Parts: sequence; structure tokens; C-alpha cells
Amino acid sequence: MAPPPKVLMVAEKPSIALSLASVLSHGQMSTRRGSTEVHEFNGTFLGFHAHYKVTSVIGHVFSVDFPASYQDWNITNPLDLFQAPVIKTESNPRVHISRHLSQEARGCDCLVLWLDCDREGENICFEVIECTRFAVNEAKKRVYRARFSSVTEKDILNAMDNLVEPNKHEALAVDARQEIDLKVGVAFTRFQTSYFQGKYGNLDSRVISYGPCQTPTLGFCVQRYLQINTFKPEKFWALHPYIMHQGYELQLEWKRQKLFDLDVALMFQKLVTDDGILEVIDVSEKQESKGRPSGLNTVNLLKVASSALGFGPQTAMQIAERLYTQGFISYPRTESTAYPSSFDFKGTLKVVENHPLWSDYVKRLLAEGYHKPRSGTDVGDHPPITPMQPASEDILGNDAWRLYQYVCQHFIGTVSPDCKYVRKKVEFSVGGEFFHCIGQQVTVQGFTYIMPWLAINEKNLPQFTKGEKFEVSRVELYEGETSPPDYLSESELISLMERNGIGTDASIPVHINNICERNYVQVQAGRKLVPTTLGITLIRGYQCIDPDLCLPDIRSFIEHQITLVAKGQANHSRVVQHVLQQFKQKFCYFMQQIENMDALFEAQFSPLADSGRALSKCGKCLRYMKYISTQPQRLFCGICEEVYYLPQKGAIKVIPKCWTFCKILSFTGACIMWNVVS
Repeated sequence: MAPPPKVLMVAEKPSIALSLASVLSHGQMSTRRGSTEVHEFNGTFLGFHAHYKVTSVIGHVFSVDFPASYQDWNITNPLDLFQAPVIKTESNPRVHISRHLSQEARGCDCLVLWLDCDREGENICFEVIECTRFAVNEAKKRVYRARFSSVTEKDILNAMDNLVEPNKHEALAVDARQEIDLKVGVAFTRFQTSYFQGKYGNLDSRVISYGPCQTPTLGFCVQRYLQINTFKPEKFWALHPYIMHQGYELQLEWKRQKLFDLDVALMFQKLVTDDGILEVIDVSEKQESKGRPSGLNTVNLLKVASSALGFGPQTAMQIAERLYTQGFISYPRTESTAYPSSFDFKGTLKVVENHPLWSDYVKRLLAEGYHKPRSGTDVGDHPPITPMQPASEDILGNDAWRLYQYVCQHFIGTVSPDCKYVRKKVEFSVGGEFFHCIGQQVTVQGFTYIMPWLAINEKNLPQFTKGEKFEVSRVELYEGETSPPDYLSESELISLMERNGIGTDASIPVHINNICERNYVQVQAGRKLVPTTLGITLIRGYQCIDPDLCLPDIRSFIEHQITLVAKGQANHSRVVQHVLQQFKQKFCYFMQQIENMDALFEAQFSPLADSGRALSKCGKCLRYMKYISTQPQRLFCGICEEVYYLPQKGAIKVIPKCWTFCKILSFTGACIMWNVVS
């Protein structure tokens, strides 16, 4: 009797591999160690008895880089990088994932790919296929793709019943983006880093990086900074008459709102004061409603996490991914806000019905009938983010619980009634001018019961009748001043990036994190993004030379082209060549015009000769070199005009009367002891 076929299943993370194996084996499996754990058990596959091996990668198996011959900054002309070949190297060489997959695939008849269901996941699918030496569409060794949105038993079994083929077009779209971002980013970064760090000492940044997504992201922050700095406040005046009615003192709002001419405002104040009698000219009531939210997608989750929970986008995504891999929420990377027609709303409500924070409300929804969610947008990727298992703060910890709690509240809100309220407006006239007051009274709380931060601010008005007259108790002429906008918040920046096609739901947190780590912006109170001198100077420099380099338009164009590749409507190689040719032309012009940016740097930063402190003698001219402690740490010889970069973590000390050949400085000089801090 022939042995049962062997099925290799590969997940994106070890925790997901464990969940898959636990469900499919009903907990009856053996586990052995490898680069990542391998779970083995017997079961059925496509109706046949089979032996399963379930293992995982740890994100991308490979990363894109230049060959070794292009790695030396001093030898390679950055312009050559646009035509340079690219190679794929192991992302985690110490873990040996490629070798692990190759070994586990030996003797296997089928490969089932359980990578995340987005473009990056599709790209990793083909990395796994390469490592295992399976081939798509091969008759004897079949490759299957599992599509799933959560790691619950129901979703896993449903994915097993509906296996498909991996999508080569989506994988190629990621290859295209990786090659474009590598070549463009590294070329600009090497050139401007070498140019400016060789001239200025207090830049305080390890590299002066450029990125086709990163730089327009910084551009939004600097644009807001410039709006604030160039803002000129203006004084304005507003008229506010007051009346007493049924024990209430009411302030009335002026139809003109405000005026910027004091004399004219004083004239209107005199007209109202001289008349002194307000007449009710209209009383209107209108039923209004505030619509319940659509389903929760990644961008909206990141915005709420920043503005309401105080989590940065990178932190929020890490917490969301952990909740997903632990099975508490559905897949957290999705652009869709529309639920699929088959979505089990009742089942999901039952998941959260027993938590004391919302138990009574959810049970009432289940008993009286939940409401059909708003239509939303279906991008065709994953359903909106929803809770999958009940949880508590004790189980999850504080931060993860707060994010999970919001996911639950948002989902409950989507199947709740709209909030309904009565808006009452009373209009007055006096001295030929018109004023009004507005009241709001909630009649149906709806979804605002579970999402109270979105509740309507109620304001009760006393009864008024058309034609009633009231004596003006006083007339206030309020003096105010226009104010500039505030610095961009992370939440606002995420909205701008989404609106302008900068990054994806998965990469937006990475780009925001990059501009913070590069010391281009600093996150201040209220998660406001304040650009640094370096960030401002860079953007102003790009604007002087080629504004396209920091505007969102060119990245939006690239993302559109990559989307066409993902849909199979554009050729991967042609898109890459076309985009790189455009950027190569821009790079040539940038190098020719770099002095325009340098003039801005010169006005803001100190020359190397004026920076640092004397430390050690130069082995060439025997004059003292200066040690510059700001990032990147380096030695500078003003006589030879040479810069020597030092290890970037550690403490430095000169050893007196000790001369030897230094591999870092490439000459015989005074010995420097460097204690590297791990």
C-alpha cells in the first residue's frame, strides 16, 4: 500500500502555524524544532488521507539589495545604481529559513500557502515556492493558496474548502515597488548624505535619507509648519446680544459671524443697542440624524489609535497584528469598510455579548434586532476589522485591551441604529440685523450609546413663539484674533497620505516612523508632528530644485502603475524601467543643482571646521583632528579636508604615546580606544 501523500503548509508567522495545526489536527499533533517549529499530524486533504507538516516563515524570506560590487559608497557613483542589477538575499540569514523550507519540502506532494492575504503576502508565497522548488500548475506537485481573514476554526476550515492558486501579478507588483524604492532611495540617500555630512557637523542624523514615500510624507508636515510660520493674525469683532427668558440668559449668534473693521462693528453695535428690542421672526424644528459608522479598516483604526488612544501608527499596527495572530480580531490590514453579504453579524455579536461594559446593550440588539450596516466600500481584499474571540484586560494587558475594546465598540456601532435628534433654531431681528440661537435634543441615542465620544452635544432652549419680543439685556462686542492651524497630528497625516495615495494600509505606519527615526520630525504633545530644522531644510531644498521630489503626485502615479501590475494590466519590467528613467533624469538635475540646497544648509548648520573638539592627530599631516559627537560620529581633519566615520555606538578614548596603523582611518596615527556599547 502506497504511503499517504505529504502536504507542506507554510504560514507567515509561527503563531499562525500553531493555530492552523491545532485546528486541523484537533490538537493531536507532534511538534519538533527547526528554524521555526514544525507541527506534524495525519488528516484528510481534498478527500484523501494525508500526512501534514505545518511550519512558517518570519515575514519576508528575501529582501532586495545591490550586489557586493555596488555596496561601497566611495567607489560606486550613485547614478550607476539606476541601471545596477538587484539580487535577493535572505532577510534573516541567521535563521536559515530558505534552507529550512527546502528541507521540509523534500518528499512532499502538495504545498499549501497560508501567508497573509495582501500583496506582500502574495509576494512571500512565491518566495516560499522558490525555496521549496515547487512549481505552480505542475501536475505532480501542486501548489495551493489559502484565503482567510482570521485564524478562527471556522475561517481556517472554510479556507481549506476553497483553496485557490497564488496570484503572480500581485507578487510582481511588490517586486516592482521594492526595486523602484531601493534604487531611487539609495541613489538620492547616498549622494546627499555624502555631500552634506562631509560639510556640516551638527546635522544629528546618521543618514540624510530620501524615499519616494517617506519624503512626500515629510513634505505634508513641513507644508503645515510653513503655513503656521507665515500666518499673519488678524483682529476681528463679533456682535453678541443677550436676552433673559424663563430664567435663562441666552447668547445669540450673529448672522454675519464676524467683521474685520472695528468702526463698522461699532456702528452695528450702536444700531442694536439703540433699538434694544429683539423680535422672534422664525422658530423651526428639524429632525436630524447622525449615521452609524461603516466597517473599520486599517487607516481608520490607525487614526483613532493615534488621536484617541495615544498610540503611534507603528505601535498600533504591532498591537493589532498580535491580537490577530492570537485570534482575538480579524486580519488588521484591509482597505474595505463594507461587510460581505455572507458576514455573520449575529455570531460576531455573540462573541462580545458577555462583557460587562456592553453586555446589556448587545443583548438588547440581539433581542430587538440589529441594524444592517451602511454600505461602505468593498476593495476586494478583506472584510472590515472585527472581534473574533471574547477577551478581557487581564488576558490582553492594558494597551492591547484598549485597542481590542475599540474594535468591539466600532463593530457594535456599525449594527446599531443611527443617532437621531431634533435641531431647533430660533431667529431674531433687531436694528436691521439678524441673530439666532440653536438647540439640540437627542431622541434616539443609537450607536452613540456604545461610542459616547461621538455623541451629540445637547442644548435645551426655552419655548419661543414667532412674533414675541424681548428686551436686549446687554450687547457684547467680542474682540478676537484669527489663529494659525496647529501642527499636523498623526491622524491628520494618515488622512492626507490615504487621500493622496502615499503608501498602503500596511506601509503608512512605516513611512511615518521613518521620518521620526531620521530626526526629520518630532512627536510632541497630542501626537503632533513638528518638523526639525533638518526636515524643514531638506523639503525647502527639494522645493528649490525640483518640487516633484517632495510632492505626492509622483508617488500617486507610481502607486497607480503598480496597481496596474497587480491587476495584470501592465508589464512589470516596463513599469520599473519607465519609473526609474523618470527618476534618473530628476536625479541628474538634482546633482547639478545641489548648491541651491546647500545654500539653505549653510544658513542653518555649522561647518565641520567649526564643529566638535580636538581629539587626535592626523596620521597624514600630524595636525589635530576634531571629534564630532553628533550623528554620525566622525573625525575631521581640517588640513587634509578628510572625514573619517567611526563606529556609531560606543565611548572614545585616546591612548597617549601609542601610534599604530588604523584600519578605520587607513593610516598610522595616535591610537584611539573605542568601547562599543551593545
